[in-house]
Amino acid sequence: MNIKRSIIFTLEKRKKNNVLVTDNVPIRMRVIYSGTRTDFSTGYRIDESKWEADKQRVKNGCTNKLKQSSSEINSDLLKYYTDIQNIFKEFEVRDITPIPEQLKTTFAKRNKASNSEEVEAEKPTVSFLKIFEKFLKECGTQNNWTDATYKKFAALKTHLTKFNSNLTFEELNESGLSEFVYYLRDKKDMRNSSIGKQISLLKWFLRWGLKKGHHNNNAIESFNPKLKNAQKKVIFLTWGELNKLRDYQIPESKQYLERVRDVFLFTCFTGLRYSDVYNLKTSDIKDNHIEITTIKTADSLIIELNNHSKSILEKYKEVHFENNKVLPVITNQKMNDYLKELAELAEINEPVGETYYKGNRRIDEVTPKYALLGTHAGRRTFICNALSLGILPQVVMKWTGHSDYKAMKPYIDIADDIKASAMEKFNQL
Repeated sequence: MNIKRSIIFTLEKRKKNNVLVTDNVPIRMRVIYSGTRTDFSTGYRIDESKWEADKQRVKNGCTNKLKQSSSEINSDLLKYYTDIQNIFKEFEVRDITPIPEQLKTTFAKRNKASNSEEVEAEKPTVSFLKIFEKFLKECGTQNNWTDATYKKFAALKTHLTKFNSNLTFEELNESGLSEFVYYLRDKKDMRNSSIGKQISLLKWFLRWGLKKGHHNNNAIESFNPKLKNAQKKVIFLTWGELNKLRDYQIPESKQYLERVRDVFLFTCFTGLRYSDVYNLKTSDIKDNHIEITTIKTADSLIIELNNHSKSILEKYKEVHFENNKVLPVITNQKMNDYLKELAELAEINEPVGETYYKGNRRIDEVTPKYALLGTHAGRRTFICNALSLGILPQVVMKWTGHSDYKAMKPYIDIADDIKASAMEKFNQL
């Protein structure tokens, strides 16, 4: 990397009573590079008549008012010139273009001020993590982030802090970004798919920081680590499993699972996300349908009610929940825990094979389905079963809010597999 720059020594232009000052004028060092101009005070003054503008030096044999000789001043000017050149070379080796604050701070460390007019260091730059907090506050407010999005960035912040507690933007060049990937893989034992999500979030933050002028490092734009991934398995309940879960007799000692089951079944028969069921109000329920604006995407949806979803609403019709909520929805984490417990009791234990990668290492795992269930499985169950019933994808997308046919393709493939399996049953007759 080669950073083109110009280093110029000039006398500052100062006026007093609208008259240009020519006596005892400060000598300034100006550095021009990458479309920026940065000025440094050299700590020296000289009369204009004693300055050679073409050579950018004090005339031989001259002194200033402090009796500092031309040889002394010119020697230091040469030293400052050399220091700046060496600083640039150090950044070039690291493949980084310094921002002006870095240049001034690094230069100041090399030239400790001995009097009030010595080179002044820039005020300490705002730390990487402070700017990260500013990003969370600004983007979170502008984009109306959900709690889930804040939690994702909080996790990224934790990983970055543990990776390097004194991290700077400049260290996240191609080499630094690669080291962060290795850290997530080797130290945090993350799957490639999880690493990809962390890098995607980091790109969002770094692009924002670049746009706001907090750094001048655009390495993230060309950074695309090769992370081998297998297609993610879609976890959902078949009609048989859904009925098995619905008909299971919950033990008296575990009645807390009943409400969890009702809420989950409601998502299975409406296609609503957990966040939308959690926020579902009595005002959203009409005679034969639901009218909502989704939390995640702000889509306005109308979802018709069927007998299954109606019966669940009817069950809680006379129960009053806080904030006019319709259903007894607990926290997502708790509901996920209880849902796994319920599904295990109901023997939803079909072996599910999963393939994933850590680095280049392929890992194949077989897990009982109950251990993989979460609240989002309800929405997937609705989509897969609706398609397997022959309901057109365009209709399902109206209910779910999917605007991209590509996002529906995995579910369509599953529905095709279900139909093929069903047709094979004729061969058994």
